[in-house]
Amino acid sequence: MKQVKIIITTLLAIVSLLGSIGANAVTATASTTPSWKQPSESKAYPNLKKYKHAYLKVSIAKQRVYVKTSKHRVLYTMVCSTGKKSSPTPTGTFHIQNHGKHFYNASSKEGANYWTSFKDWGTYLFHSVPVNVHGKYVVSEAHKLGKRASHGCVRLTVADAHWIYRHVPAGMKVVIR
Repeated sequence: MKQVKIIITTLLAIVSLLGSIGANAVTATASTTPSWKQPSESKAYPNLKKYKHAYLKVSIAKQRVYVKTSKHRVLYTMVCSTGKKSSPTPTGTFHIQNHGKHFYNASSKEGANYWTSFKDWGTYLFHSVPVNVHGKYVVSEAHKLGKRASHGCVRLTVADAHWIYRHVPAGMKVVIR
């Protein structure tokens, strides 16, 4: 009987060990793409052609961008970083102006990809997490998503910025509070 208990205990230990190795392998595979490169939600982005009067609402308090219907129903939520207290994101109602694939500002030593202007024709933007002079994402800045961190723009994950750049039309309303 003692030998049976030892064998069962040994087998359980081996199974437990193998299970934890397998779990770690799955975790490592699932997290190979950093979250700041991925969409904020696991569901698909909304098809704006179905929502003629959709708009973007930026919550500075919650550090979120909401894609909303004209009846204020949330279609999609994105994590963002708005301006620091020393360089705040402007509040009010604006409209999408123009788009671009990449910019770099030598004075701030930062740039970004997939920008969409909402105020002053390129001064205030939705854009990806920052890139350096070589176009490489600045990981330390990317990890600030969800906190006030920008010079006044609205920073987004790479995927979210790309979606806005590709799908949000000129003239769409932007409300920032």
